[in-house]
Amino acid sequence: MIDQTVATLILMGGFVVLLVLRVPITFALAACSIATASYLRIPLMAIVQQMVQGVRSFSLLAIPFFIIAGEMMGSGGIARKLINLANVLVGRVRGGLAMVNVVESMFFGGISGSAVADVASTGTIMIPMMKQKGYDDDFSVGITVTSATQGIIIPPSHNMILYSVAAGGVSVGRLFLAGFVPGVLLGVSLMVMAYIISVKRRYPKEPKVSLKEGIKVFLDAFLGLLTAIIIIGGVVSGVFTATESAAVAAVYAFIITFFVYRQIPLKAFKGILYNTLKTLTMVMALIASASAFSWLMAYLRIPARATEMLLSVTDNRILLLLLINVLLLLLGMIMDMAPLILIVTPILYPVVVGKLGLSPIHFGIMLMINLAIGLCTPPVGSALFVGCAIGKISIERATRAMLPFYLAMVIVLLLITYVPAITMTVPNLLMPGG
Repeated sequence: MIDQTVATLILMGGFVVLLVLRVPITFALAACSIATASYLRIPLMAIVQQMVQGVRSFSLLAIPFFIIAGEMMGSGGIARKLINLANVLVGRVRGGLAMVNVVESMFFGGISGSAVADVASTGTIMIPMMKQKGYDDDFSVGITVTSATQGIIIPPSHNMILYSVAAGGVSVGRLFLAGFVPGVLLGVSLMVMAYIISVKRRYPKEPKVSLKEGIKVFLDAFLGLLTAIIIIGGVVSGVFTATESAAVAAVYAFIITFFVYRQIPLKAFKGILYNTLKTLTMVMALIASASAFSWLMAYLRIPARATEMLLSVTDNRILLLLLINVLLLLLGMIMDMAPLILIVTPILYPVVVGKLGLSPIHFGIMLMINLAIGLCTPPVGSALFVGCAIGKISIERATRAMLPFYLAMVIVLLLITYVPAITMTVPNLLMPGG
């Protein structure tokens, strides 16, 4: 006799056990899906069909183009140009290099869409530069890692595309637009905190840049920044779909990287393709496994039961949203971002959108910020690991130095959660009714 409680334990409990045993998430999702289907006597071909169906979405075609565009721009010298531009804008204030770090991450996030890529590309420049100018190494790593999370929120972000697919086809264009104000707000909050620390520790200012030199720096960086403008402008104007704009941006990035900036030889394109393929393989395998896992969750009514459980705790909207944020923050500490998006969206979407009445766009940005914080928190924060490796300091030291920045990020998260206008004003103005 088949017991749905036992099946749920096999699916969810088995997944937790495999995670504790450090089995890669893709294999853990697939193994638990196969084991649960076998117990339920569901033909394994049905699981295979769900995995194939999961990667057949047209929207997912944008992901490889975003990845390769980010790889090319990250390898082609754009990071240094964006740092110079950020220095022109904010370098003159106390703790100028910290401000430069944050503003540069705003720019680079609009190109790469990846926090880890931001830390890896710009951290190798900014962290040694800050240490040389007298900044503490733990502060340098902390501001680099936390500011890099803007790449998850400021469009374009391939994680938003994953959320769109997991949520059943939410407008990618509206998601992109919704990320602008929260992303900038996050950056400003980090700059305020960095300024307070810089004044206290007497960190230096950067020399003033002349107007002529500033214009030259802007023109030098503008072609790189145009990548993000092509993507966002194409989607918002309706000229391109998200997939088409990503493809155009990839071609544009290829031309700019190899024929305009020319800081790497054309033969480096082979390595860029290899890195893109590695990343894409991991992402697509994860999506396929998560699709089967999510289908079984729906089959076992896990999202409906989770909704009932959360509503049994409290029916107060404010407390429920706070509880969901705490849950997402805790999950973000122990799991990577992409699998979490694919797993928790089907579970929490009915609660947040169906019962609490939040817009799917609003929930998507709330989810992105929660999981972005997870990228810079131990024990599995991938951006934190990369930053510590570059800065040559321990995770413990970096985490202590980042406590003020964590506070700033959580304040922004709460503002975005409880003030929908922060997220929804721009998409409602530029893409109403989408």
